[in-house]
Amino acid sequence: MKVGVLALQGAFGLHERVLNRLDVAAVQVRTSEELAEVDRMVIPGGESTAISKLLDANDLADPLAERLADGLPVLGTCAGLILLASEVVDGYPGQHCFGAIDATVRRNGYGRQSESFHAPIEIEGWELPFPGVFIRAPVIASAGPEVEVLAELDGVPVLCRQGSVVVSSFHPELAEDDRIHRWFVEQE
Repeated sequence: MKVGVLALQGAFGLHERVLNRLDVAAVQVRTSEELAEVDRMVIPGGESTAISKLLDANDLADPLAERLADGLPVLGTCAGLILLASEVVDGYPGQHCFGAIDATVRRNGYGRQSESFHAPIEIEGWELPFPGVFIRAPVIASAGPEVEVLAELDGVPVLCRQGSVVVSSFHPELAEDDRIHRWFVEQE
């Protein structure tokens, strides 16, 4: 299995490191040719508007949309969640929303950089909480009926799945815990 990590902007190197620690073949994706070669994809946190513009500049938006429509398993964290959502509140005009998960998100919903925080995340079926790192994190304002909410923080979804799409408001790559990445690559 080869897992691609979108490497246009953001924390892609940290995701790649976690995957390598798990002995998963991780490759940086910057071109449509590289995208075509992967079995799974990670869309990292970063600046969603910058990533959206870089997808266009690198002619990756349409190929990524096609792969997502074909069911490419994807993990989207923070900005990745924003790009994968069906609707973004407070986004910029023309920002990509691939609609891979039926969710409405609010950019920076948890506040500015200075309001970043850590919180233990209770994930359904997991014995120990996951150390959630929230940095200018998006809030999942609503999730459609087909979206499985795997974890909440104060009653708000922070980890969700719909089919082969997994999204988190927080940054699992910043935790000293590889369980979310391990779980993602082991999913059927």
